[in-house]
Amino acid sequence: MDDVFSTRRIAFALAAAIGVIVAGTLLFHRFTHEGWIQAFYRSVVTSSLTGLDTVPQNDSTRLITVFLVLAGLTIFAFIATILVEGIAGGIFTGAVAERRRKRAIEKLTDHYVICGYGRVGRRVGEEFRQAGVKYVVLDLNEAAIERAREDGALCIKGNGTNDEDLEATGLAHAKGLVASSDSDVDNLYITLSARTARPDLLIVARASDADVAEKLRRAGADRIVQPYSAAGKEMAALVLRPQVAAFLEVVSVTGGADLQYEEIVVTEESGQSGKTIRNLRIRHATGAVIVALRKEDGTFDTTPDPDAVLESGDVMIAAGSADELRLLEELFAPREPVAR
Repeated sequence: MDDVFSTRRIAFALAAAIGVIVAGTLLFHRFTHEGWIQAFYRSVVTSSLTGLDTVPQNDSTRLITVFLVLAGLTIFAFIATILVEGIAGGIFTGAVAERRRKRAIEKLTDHYVICGYGRVGRRVGEEFRQAGVKYVVLDLNEAAIERAREDGALCIKGNGTNDEDLEATGLAHAKGLVASSDSDVDNLYITLSARTARPDLLIVARASDADVAEKLRRAGADRIVQPYSAAGKEMAALVLRPQVAAFLEVVSVTGGADLQYEEIVVTEESGQSGKTIRNLRIRHATGAVIVALRKEDGTFDTTPDPDAVLESGDVMIAAGSADELRLLEELFAPREPVAR
């Protein structure tokens, strides 16, 4: 495809057109004894097939005219061939689609970036689609990019270790990034680059072992996932504590719409800061259950007491159905000031 619509072929066509016009100008000036401007005008009009300035007066000018007409036909036919082959090869339609994708990415805010669309990255994308969140895929592999397009994702062919490619994903306005490349080195560079560009960005990275996980943590990753370690722990739990494992699978994976988890931030605007879980009667009012409480200093209370005071900046980890969680979000939504 690149050979069909290469810069070399376009340059050749332009050079041929200029050469024909220059040659025609020189010849017309020589044999018609016209001025340079008139000779140039006659050459352009003739070679561009727009007509003849005047009927040639002698055999020399007739032969020059025939030469320019044939040369013009040849050049235009060559250019037409390039255009037709480019359209047939999808170059122009692909360029239009690429511009549309870039414009769509530029308009994104609070989206997520997936660097590496292999098995792990595809699974992350599937979860994002189910959650209804926006994301952009960045991968250098053509097959991975094609798979991302099939999944309906916005995607960019590039390397996550390249700052320009990362920037093209709309990193400046992103909410989080997943470094899910099969290469630990790439994930390390991606994490470093993303953290340098966005100190406030949430970064989740994949690591093959504990040593790599520690390096990723130092590079700035907020959360690190070790697929092999996690798989080993899960398999051991299935053997040693099968009922516990089955329960955790139900509540975390196969709970479906009946049981979901959500995190809700307590803000001053909600008017609930300074109150206790008991005072708010959260269970009675919404049906949802507060299973954990993350304080502003980063510590977790995994069994919050009903008398625990909710402070601004706390994050509640709640469990319940979709309707119950919606009611809980409404309870802690910012309140509009009442007009006096």
